[in-house]
Amino acid sequence: MGSSKARDSLETETVEAPARDDRQLLFTSTHRELTATAPVKALTLPPCAGDRPDSPFQLAIRQALEGARRGGQANPIVVGAIPFDEHEPSCLYVPHRYEWRARDVPRRRADTAKALPLLLEQRSLPDERGFKKAVEQAIVNFGFGDVRKAVLSVMRELHFSAPLDVDRLLEGLSAHNPDGYRFRIPLADGADLIGISPELLLGKEAERVVSNPLAGTARRLPSAALDREAAERLLQSPKDHYEHRLVVDDVLQALEPHCAELTSPERPSLLSTTALWHLSTRIEGRLHDPDVTALQLACRLHPTPAVCGYPTQDARRLISLIEPFERGLFTGMVGWCDMAGNGEWVVTIRCGTVKRDVVRLFAGAGIVEASQPDAEWAEVQAKLGTMLQVCGVPAEERTLRVDTGVPS
Repeated sequence: MGSSKARDSLETETVEAPARDDRQLLFTSTHRELTATAPVKALTLPPCAGDRPDSPFQLAIRQALEGARRGGQANPIVVGAIPFDEHEPSCLYVPHRYEWRARDVPRRRADTAKALPLLLEQRSLPDERGFKKAVEQAIVNFGFGDVRKAVLSVMRELHFSAPLDVDRLLEGLSAHNPDGYRFRIPLADGADLIGISPELLLGKEAERVVSNPLAGTARRLPSAALDREAAERLLQSPKDHYEHRLVVDDVLQALEPHCAELTSPERPSLLSTTALWHLSTRIEGRLHDPDVTALQLACRLHPTPAVCGYPTQDARRLISLIEPFERGLFTGMVGWCDMAGNGEWVVTIRCGTVKRDVVRLFAGAGIVEASQPDAEWAEVQAKLGTMLQVCGVPAEERTLRVDTGVPS
């Protein structure tokens, strides 16, 4: 969100507290980087009805922030991750200490000279055949109900010969997408949720809000000419424009009651990472009530059709029937909100969990009536590529054979 660079110098909030551990929280914004020490205990209340200020979820957060303010912080923050399913537990923290630094402030760099651990085995859930069958099943269901889009996901589990250095993985993510929203959230089971999301769900500063939904994806190509052709095909694709419009309209509908002004371009533009092209629409608004918080508004938007489908509840039910694993925090949101209500929440994509020598990576694709199973499988593999590359998985081992769990 648009905090000015004049405010991006070092800011620190500290309060003395006895019991804390040394696990680190990280959230990298457009111009600033938030670092914090995680308290021992997370706030795990499910975010049910999280857009309502009187919900148990919001009341518990306000109570935790107020406790930190009484403890000496002028502007305490809540930071962490919200799950895909609003009835599942959150993983949020009110840190005893946090710092904002400009993104160009040098940090301790990971040891990149040491070789990454050897990949011992990996598997995909579902595998290629199972995912393609799920795509076909979703398309058939579109003909018997109101669902017009459903986002289907895969999980890739990797086992390495030794624990991975999370700091090193974060450095790799930063190199892969220097403009992305990088994050690290410690989880209750000892794992870390890490990733570098390209998608801003909701940013708020005073009365100004911005959302930047992404939907519609094409793989980057090594030849400049072919890469540009791929981008142009995406810009002209009726299937991808249809998928994208569902997301934009849903965000506009959710924000409109809260905004005195709300603007959105008529057509999407292109947003790129080193691996992918995305259709992107930047939505900006001015709130009626500047006291509504970034977290309330983000909960109102979440989940958008970009990660769930349309209509939301029908798509969620279809996903629960088709997907063979629980998403947990994947396709939820991760970010921060301060006591003044300002904050940023991004969609939890291009991500994974790291627990010693085990990594679980996630990726999804939006399925509409015009989707082709082969193309959707290729899309989720391309989206997994970011994290696989950062984990040191050789290019020839990033695609698995049908039903085998071994490299093709």
